Amino acid sequence: MSLRQRKVKRLALLSLVLLMFGVTACQSGGSTEGDGSPVNSFKLWLGWNATINNKSLLQTYWKEEEPGIDVQLEATQGDVMTELNLKLNTGGFEDAALFSRSDVVTTAMTRSGSVLPLEQYFDMPDKYPGLASIPKIYLDQMKAPDGHIYSIPTWFDQNPDDPWPGWASYGWFVRTDVLEKVGMTIDDLNTLDGVEKYLRLAAKQKDENGQTLIPLSFLSDANDENVILSTFGVTVSTAGGVIAVEEQGNDYQFIYDDPQYKAAYQWMNRMFREGLLDHEAITDKKERYKEKNKSGRTAMNVGGFFNLDAQLWEILDGPTEPAWYYDVMPFPQVDGVSSIGANQIINPYPANDVFINKNTKNLESILAFFDYTLQPKPEQQQVVNEGPPGVFWDWVNEPLGTWVYTDENYKTLHDSGDQAKKASTTPELYAASSYSNDWYPWWNYGVTEPKGRFKTIEFTENIGKMGGTRVAQKHDMVKAKPGGLWEKYLPELDNVRKEYKAKLIMAKDDSQFDQAWEDFQAALEKRAHWSELKQEWHEELQSE
Repeated sequence: MSLRQRKVKRLALLSLVLLMFGVTACQSGGSTEGDGSPVNSFKLWLGWNATINNKSLLQTYWKEEEPGIDVQLEATQGDVMTELNLKLNTGGFEDAALFSRSDVVTTAMTRSGSVLPLEQYFDMPDKYPGLASIPKIYLDQMKAPDGHIYSIPTWFDQNPDDPWPGWASYGWFVRTDVLEKVGMTIDDLNTLDGVEKYLRLAAKQKDENGQTLIPLSFLSDANDENVILSTFGVTVSTAGGVIAVEEQGNDYQFIYDDPQYKAAYQWMNRMFREGLLDHEAITDKKERYKEKNKSGRTAMNVGGFFNLDAQLWEILDGPTEPAWYYDVMPFPQVDGVSSIGANQIINPYPANDVFINKNTKNLESILAFFDYTLQPKPEQQQVVNEGPPGVFWDWVNEPLGTWVYTDENYKTLHDSGDQAKKASTTPELYAASSYSNDWYPWWNYGVTEPKGRFKTIEFTENIGKMGGTRVAQKHDMVKAKPGGLWEKYLPELDNVRKEYKAKLIMAKDDSQFDQAWEDFQAALEKRAHWSELKQEWHEELQSE
């Protein structure tokens, strides 16, 4: 055999080996480790900004232990919708995308023609028991006009008939040290008259720097005045719907049509004119508001305690700072109001969606991973967020009791306050799981210090019993029709609300308040097309 013939033969053998290797690689359906063994993997695009470390301890556990899948994450940067449209117009995401539920997102995904119909995978209990356990009431709601379901729902209540009440954080908060100084108790604040008496007495007190206390404040920039509206009986919350509405006999009462809406602003205006409401409440931003609370300038607050800043007391172990003395108080009784308006709607329905690219080469890995994250166990959100018990954390005494971190390295990095270090432990992907009223991890953390962190748990549990929360109903979820009036005028409706709430609160006298109210009603009609919006809302409710 000549030298040339031997070279041709070796080249043919090499080509055959390469061809066989290529066929084998294609058949494996995934990438390979350094030793050549196949790896189940996929890329997951997150619809929010996040610090990503794809070698985090938890992701390594997923890859090497259970569910045996290498999940590589990518976060959006900057404006989420801009990036979504850009990506969909330039080839789309590679494997899967996890986004907060939104009609805009769903429409963009389905119109792109790039996402896979998924309904068949929810009916395979032998192969995908986690996906099959998703309550049918959620899946039925998700069907597109063509009958398909284009996403895997996540972050929903496992038991829609007995939902977790959520973080009830909207209430009235009083400084008990100031209350004691003026000779009153929390029981004295059960009525609006009692609250006004306290505010007038608190206005005569000074903080440790000799400054006169601010009697009452709220963060209007976060719409905290809604708590006062709720106190006056006005429903202020929705469950993803376009407008707050409450049933009234056989009809519905819209928030701006409720006469108590005006009454609540009349009270706020009176407090403002008497100097009992912080004159900077309308203009303050969050940091300025928090600083006033931290320094002990405020005697009473209304709104959400996360806006008040729960960290002010959570880091304390005793009465060393003014924030230690904050306590939640009952919603004061208003004459003629039989019950407070809903300020938090418990919505057990899914908050997130997982979309899968129809051209993905890693479908089995994606389905297997979300089948794992959606196991219907009360502790599953903790498992998805921090790993299973016995790895980085464990139960203190018994399952579904209290828990603590057991891996000191994991705990040190996780609780360092450095986002990059925290990202090296977990991607915090609880949004890919579900939750249950049977057990909630944050409320059962077995660490007893500092004592301040337990005040937050007590606050939310107490507020949840005060009557401002209820389970979502159909009218709480009426959304804007694509191309309809709500989609067109909702931004202007919100502009009108913001403009006139300031004018109503800061009116100089009754005459100016009445004029501001008349102007508000006129602006609702002229600028926001209020009557037309209500008509379309009724039509949408009937169609749903």
